[in-house]
Amino acid sequence: MAESTLDLRGIPLAEAYPELSNQAAYILEAIDDPVAGMSTIVALIHHAFAHLWTGFYRVAEPQKMLRIGPYQGTVGCLEIPFGKGVCGIAAAEGRTVIVDDVSLFPGHITCDARSRSEIVVPVFDRSGHLTAVLDIDSDQIGAFGDEDRAGLENMMKWFGGIS
Repeated sequence: MAESTLDLRGIPLAEAYPELSNQAAYILEAIDDPVAGMSTIVALIHHAFAHLWTGFYRVAEPQKMLRIGPYQGTVGCLEIPFGKGVCGIAAAEGRTVIVDDVSLFPGHITCDARSRSEIVVPVFDRSGHLTAVLDIDSDQIGAFGDEDRAGLENMMKWFGGIS
């Protein structure tokens, strides 16, 4: 099956995220492999919105360490401790974190100096255990808001539906 990625830049986010979520659900309909899901979802999000960096950090050691997973963009940090940086805080607290200006975030971990804002969304499995975080960086200050949070959190529910 040959799928194409959507370019959703310029479309209101309230319309863009449901369209993207529907495309992901269609492509992943018969898939129960979380890595295949991560790879597909990253590609869809990254190209739909032309983000600077889009990727997953998987839980390598519960409550201790995140490790790079499927991503698109420049080389990312390979490991991030729980509680460190935006990804580590989101993982430790199990909540979405939006940072309007990463230069003002204490302890920000810089993987790409062009990054200006960031959103990190936790990913939970069917049992409610944290399995990863979705990390998206933008080269624009204030690039993410509540519509992004809601849309991305909804997309991450796919992982809770697989075995």
